[in-house]
Amino acid sequence: MPAYKFTGYNQSGTESSGTIEADSLRSAALKIKAKGILPGDITEAEAPAGNGLFKKVTQSELAGITRNLSTLISSGVPLVDAINAISSEQKAGWKHVLLQLKEGLASGASLSRSMQAHPEVFPDFYTGLITAGENSGKLTEVMEKLADFLEGDISIKSKVKTALMYPIFMAGISILIILFLFTFVIPRITRIFEDTSAALPFITLILLWVSTTFQKFWWLILAGFAAASLTLRRLKNNNREFIDSMLLKDPSGILMGLYMLRFTMTMGFLLSGGMPILNSMQLTAKSTGNAALEKKIMNAHKMVSQGSKLSTSLEGFPPTLLQIISTGEQTGRLPEILQKTSASYEADFDRRLQRAINLLEPVLILAMGLIVGFIVIAVLLPIFELNQILN
Repeated sequence: MPAYKFTGYNQSGTESSGTIEADSLRSAALKIKAKGILPGDITEAEAPAGNGLFKKVTQSELAGITRNLSTLISSGVPLVDAINAISSEQKAGWKHVLLQLKEGLASGASLSRSMQAHPEVFPDFYTGLITAGENSGKLTEVMEKLADFLEGDISIKSKVKTALMYPIFMAGISILIILFLFTFVIPRITRIFEDTSAALPFITLILLWVSTTFQKFWWLILAGFAAASLTLRRLKNNNREFIDSMLLKDPSGILMGLYMLRFTMTMGFLLSGGMPILNSMQLTAKSTGNAALEKKIMNAHKMVSQGSKLSTSLEGFPPTLLQIISTGEQTGRLPEILQKTSASYEADFDRRLQRAINLLEPVLILAMGLIVGFIVIAVLLPIFELNQILN
């Protein structure tokens, strides 16, 4: 809600000034008159400008600030005092932003309006829910839900990173070992074959060719990897929607489960916070992380804006989820049902992810074993043949 600065005169003729929030200039004038002040000049107050200190704020930092703020507010601490207390514990960047929020509140602006001056810190869904909380008088509940949502989203991302950390580490170590073997160890071992006139087995010739390639053209191999990486990145950026549509067909179901988890968790959270369904769909579409799915949600957004139901507008979503959404629409408990469904999707995602990681580990070990076995056979086979010739 906009804030307006005014100057005028009270009933005793004394000049009076201040700031008031109102939906429009006319509404502000009526509110000022209701206070017994004859307004002279009324102008819209500007929200405090952002400081540009935050190029990118981490979600964990925002979650921590939100949790502390919700705890203080729920304990009965006034909003201005709560922000002031939290700012005293922060470093320069956050301290400056929080002090600007405090100044905005002191000048008569709402918390959401003050936050909108810092889009690099507070996302659209964040300020949108704060606005809904202020309008409904449930700011404390909204702050608690925001903290829970941010921490839940961090937990999901942390599970994925933790699960992938060991396989990536194993793959990296395996690659380094293979590079070391082909570059330094194998050339020394294969020198015993240089003085022999006997024909070497085909597998040994392959080993020698690979080792020589690594020794002489390692720079070309690195350049090839770099070029391939840049090409793949460019192809992904230029064909993101097509690639993301292929990801939706992941046979393991892990990625689809992750996308549905994000959809149900975000949509349920935004609706439970009092945000209108059309706004919730716009923000949820951006949070899925899949361009093809985002397009489907925005197509559904257009249909819902024309009067269709959400359950009949979503294309390409699992039938079970659509039936759940339909039930929620019929019972009027869509936010609650979506949140319960997100918990079910999270449990299923955890199981699928752990199963995939448990399968990936032996696959990496098997691949490493096959490469080592290839090297051993390629080295030993000509030695056995030489022994037979000598005997």
